[in-house]
Amino acid sequence: MTLRPRASAVLPAGGGGAGSFGPLPAVPHEDGSPLQTVPAAAPHAAVSIACSREGLARARSFTRDTLGGWSLHQCGDDAALIMTELAANAVLHAASRCPGEPDVRLGFRLEPAHLLLTVTDPDDRPPVRQPPGTDADLEEHGRGLRIVDALSEAWGWFPAVPAGKTVWARLSTRPPT
Repeated sequence: MTLRPRASAVLPAGGGGAGSFGPLPAVPHEDGSPLQTVPAAAPHAAVSIACSREGLARARSFTRDTLGGWSLHQCGDDAALIMTELAANAVLHAASRCPGEPDVRLGFRLEPAHLLLTVTDPDDRPPVRQPPGTDADLEEHGRGLRIVDALSEAWGWFPAVPAGKTVWARLSTRPPT
């Protein structure tokens, strides 16, 4: 694990349950426009999951329970799939490379017109999206970030403090028209 100086990112606090989120840093979108910062007072929920099959099941239940409590059923299927893909990537790739880090942190923040999903893991390496048209199209693994890209309005990542990374995805909370 690599320690780095404090960054502008403020991540979920607390090890096992709901935590406090601060403003996210201005992370550029794919088109170069900045991600707006959101006040820390925005409704939020967080949980840590074990790096196991049971942990991934907990990620899906946490997603459905949180969105149901916020009356965001219209986002439920997409959010559950995105959160499961991001959590599975963290469990499969990041946590296995960082022994002694038993969990991955998941978070939601409700913004005025969006839902922000976050997954924080102990590995410093950035997520790698497989380009379409590669051998990954036929592989069992390697399509997760393409799914996240297809379902979310935007996604990205930033370094976590003191080590690791947070991968985020943003969904619209507006009802479909």
